[in-house]
Amino acid sequence: MSTQTDVKQYQMYINGEFTNSSSNEFIQVINPATEEIISEVPSCTIEEVKEAINFAEEAQKEWKKKPAAERAKYFTRLAEEIRNNKDHLARVISEEQGKVLALSTTEVEFTADYIDYMAGSARTYEGEILQSDRPNENIMIFKEPIGVVAGFLPWNFPFFLVARKVAPALVTGNTIVIKPSSDTPNNAIEFAKLVEKVGIPKGVFNLVTGRGGTVGNELASNEKIGLVSLTGSVNAGVSVMEAAAKNVTKVSLELGGKAPAIVAEDADIDLAVKAIVDSRIINTGQVCNCAERVYVHENIADTFIEKIVAAMKKVKFGNPLEDKDLDMGPLTNKQAVESVDSMVKKAVEEGAQVLTGGKRGDAKVGYYYEPTVLVNVKQDSQIVQEEVFGPVLPILTFKDLDEAIELANDCQYGLTSSIFTQNLDTAMRAANELLFGETYINRENFEAIQGFHAGRKKSGIGGADGKHGLEEFLQTHVVYLQHNPNKK
Repeated sequence: MSTQTDVKQYQMYINGEFTNSSSNEFIQVINPATEEIISEVPSCTIEEVKEAINFAEEAQKEWKKKPAAERAKYFTRLAEEIRNNKDHLARVISEEQGKVLALSTTEVEFTADYIDYMAGSARTYEGEILQSDRPNENIMIFKEPIGVVAGFLPWNFPFFLVARKVAPALVTGNTIVIKPSSDTPNNAIEFAKLVEKVGIPKGVFNLVTGRGGTVGNELASNEKIGLVSLTGSVNAGVSVMEAAAKNVTKVSLELGGKAPAIVAEDADIDLAVKAIVDSRIINTGQVCNCAERVYVHENIADTFIEKIVAAMKKVKFGNPLEDKDLDMGPLTNKQAVESVDSMVKKAVEEGAQVLTGGKRGDAKVGYYYEPTVLVNVKQDSQIVQEEVFGPVLPILTFKDLDEAIELANDCQYGLTSSIFTQNLDTAMRAANELLFGETYINRENFEAIQGFHAGRKKSGIGGADGKHGLEEFLQTHVVYLQHNPNKK
């Protein structure tokens, strides 16, 4: 049961001011390592969400007129402030989300780098000039902002996802209303404090806190929203699409994943073990693009399994603010640990064998789950087909590459995938035949700022990062300019 210690009081950020909600209701934020209440944030009303949207709409009229390079200057300063406050921000993230402090620090640093990258894009995104079929005519394609963006944040990489939505949206001339996860709102509000400090004009960036059923639904269904960008579960994505449909609002969705990792017969086994373990335990397995199921060639399966079990047994977990020498922390909330435990128990009931882990951590408090390896699992089982979002790794075997690719593609998700091989033909076949937005070859699953993070099937619509991710926040305006129309 949660206890209350020194509870911080946070506020929303609307039209350049921090404010409480008129509802006088609050959401309690819990430290998943200790189950203690660490803060309270306002549970805002539908009227306050509408107010934030209206301010954003009004501010966008002037914001879009600023040269993109001028808009970018705010983000250069913002990145600098993030780096100046790195240690404080990392502790806030670890306290409310549970990731190890080193990973929280990396998240903060990566966020600053991402903002710098998007600021640099201000002078590089461009339109086109096309050849006309008519004399004395130019056809020009302008890239323009969409308007007001609604940004829905997840709880697994909450600080970075603020930047992933805010930076490209604002650099391209949009304004935004952000809704952080109710599990991890503190870091987003700390981000808002830095937005205020660097002087981003009022109404350009707004942050509202509250439950998805009220705040989220209004953001997704409001006719003044031009784009809804959500990172979250498939169910959350479906709800957003349904709410946005009545206004035919554009949606950009990064949803779940069930990334397969194929370990070919000629793979460097030690490399594969390290990369897959790193990919499975990062953020306690709560990463939609990291390895969720392994397919290993039957001829090397015994050696691979022996080594990966040994590696998972060495994983150290605990309270990230008490011990810096950790590989992972707790799961983010009580529901998460219950879900993981339920899925593992069901797999065991169906015949799966637990080689290590398979149960909750021994700590009396905290949402801990042991690093787990399962074998004797079936392709059609829940543990193989559905996202676990925890440090659980089911392992299956295959006879040849055709079978491995078929098994990997047999899934409702299509976000990321990986293969470990020393054969170029095998690598290229996988690259051409795996039905996923990303394929990693001989490395862990972690995307680059300049790449394009996008899924297929139920993993989402649209994408983020790089020049293609920037395009998500732009719309096309075609201008036909005919001059001297009477001149032959």
